[in-house]
Amino acid sequence: MPYKILDDLPESVRRVLPKHAQEIYFEAFNHAWEEYKNPQKRKMQESQEEIAHKIAWAAVKKKYVK
Repeated sequence: MPYKILDDLPESVRRVLPKHAQEIYFEAFNHAWEEYKNPQKRKMQESQEEIAHKIAWAAVKKKYVK
């Protein structure tokens, strides 16, 4: 499910990421959620949510600067 506000992010994300990194995660997750709606776009039968979380974490690692 896409997130509507930052407070909707999982506690495990909110606990470890500062606000700016949460914003990156939020945007990347929601974009990936829409991008991978179609199961044919997913590899190895991962769920839409699993893929969206992986993409969101990768975006934080790539874009967030302390």
